[in-house]
Amino acid sequence: MTSPTDLGLGDLDGFRIDIDAARERADIVLDRPPFNVVSMPQRDQLRKAFEALDALDEVRVIVVRAEGENFSSGGYIKGFMEASPETVSKLADNIAAPARCAKPVIVANRGYCFGVGFELSLACDFRIVSETCQYALPEQKLGQIPGSGGSARLQKIVGITRTKNIVMRSRRISAQEAYDWGIASEIVPDAELEAATDALVDELRTFSPLAQRTAKKLLNDTEDASLSTSIELEGHCYSRLRQSDDFKEGVEAFHEKRKPAFKGS
Repeated sequence: MTSPTDLGLGDLDGFRIDIDAARERADIVLDRPPFNVVSMPQRDQLRKAFEALDALDEVRVIVVRAEGENFSSGGYIKGFMEASPETVSKLADNIAAPARCAKPVIVANRGYCFGVGFELSLACDFRIVSETCQYALPEQKLGQIPGSGGSARLQKIVGITRTKNIVMRSRRISAQEAYDWGIASEIVPDAELEAATDALVDELRTFSPLAQRTAKKLLNDTEDASLSTSIELEGHCYSRLRQSDDFKEGVEAFHEKRKPAFKGS
C-alpha cells in the first residue's frame, strides 16, 4: 500500500493526504484550523499532490475536505504582497489541478469557503455542501479581483449577471443559493456531509475508470466548443470506448443481469 510519504512530496504545508486503498480513495485534507488559510507554498504543493495521486493506480477517486467548521477562509493575504507579479499571475494554474486530474474529484464544503478555497472547489467535479457553507470571492474588499480562476469558472456556471453580483459586490452565497444556481451538486445537513461524501465515492467506484476519465476529459474539452464540434468529439470518444474491455464487460454484465467488474482497460 502506498503511503503519503511514498509520493515524494516532502513536508506538506497546511494539509495532509489520507489514502484508503481498500476504498480506492485519497483525501486531501486542509489541516490548518480554524480557518484553513492557504499559504503561497501550499498552492504548488496542492498541485503536486493532485498530480501524484492521479498517477497512483490504487486511487480511483480523490476527495478534498477540511478539518474543523470551515473549509477555508481564503489565502494568506500578506503572501500576495511578498510574491512577484509573475508568480501571482500563474496562481490559477496551481488551483486548476483538480480539473486537470483525470480522476473524479469531490470536494466537501462546510462553513466559510472564501477566495482560493472557493476557487479550488470550483475546479473540482462535484461540490457537496453542508447547509452551513458560505461561498464568496471577497477580493474586491482588498482592491483586487479573484486571481485563481474564480470569476471565470463561476461565470461558466451561473452566467455573467450573477457573477458580477457576486464578484463586484464581494457577496456571500448561501448553501441553498449555491445548490439552486447549480454551483453545488448536492446540499445536506451539516452532520451528514461526511456520509454524503462517502456515498458518492462508493457510487463513482462502481463505474468504469476508463469511461469516467473519458467523460471528464470530453466535458472539460468541449466546455467552450460549438455544438457540432462537441458532438463530433463525443462520437470519437464513444468509438474508442467501443473497443475497450470495460465496455465489453458492461454489455455482458447487462445481459447476464449481474454487476460488472470493470478493470479500467
